[in-house]
Amino acid sequence: MKLQRRSHQHGFSLIELIVVIAIIFVLLAIAIPNAMNVRRNTLEAIVMREIQTIHQAQVQYMSQFGKYAGGLEELGPPKSGSEGPRAANLIPASLASGEKDGYLFTLKETPEGYVINANPKVFGSTGRRTFYLDQNGVIHHNWGPEPATTNSPEIGK
Repeated sequence: MKLQRRSHQHGFSLIELIVVIAIIFVLLAIAIPNAMNVRRNTLEAIVMREIQTIHQAQVQYMSQFGKYAGGLEELGPPKSGSEGPRAANLIPASLASGEKDGYLFTLKETPEGYVINANPKVFGSTGRRTFYLDQNGVIHHNWGPEPATTNSPEIGK
């Protein structure tokens, strides 16, 4: 009596592997753009919070020194010496530098008070919107590369 050997096939065929890889690529093609949008939305929420931080620092600066700060460095920590109107230590140095989270922040005095702008360092890559806030405390935004102004739509409208 002869024993017949059966060969058992182990593993996956080439077709099965190709199908699995194709499914993975389809899932990635769907997930990556959604993840990028979530990342951009999160970054823009952080930037709006930073603008509000500057606004709150301006209110505090006004109560301490009787005027608004003329630039971000006046709200930041002192490079040396003690705190005062030139460096009130009301915002972190990272924000006082004017560049944070892929955005460029500016603070300018105006006859009415001040204007804060936050614009992406590289529009479309580090951000999709520009932001504006003045002494009234209302954030405006623009979906184009042009800086937002008081005439731009308000956030939430």
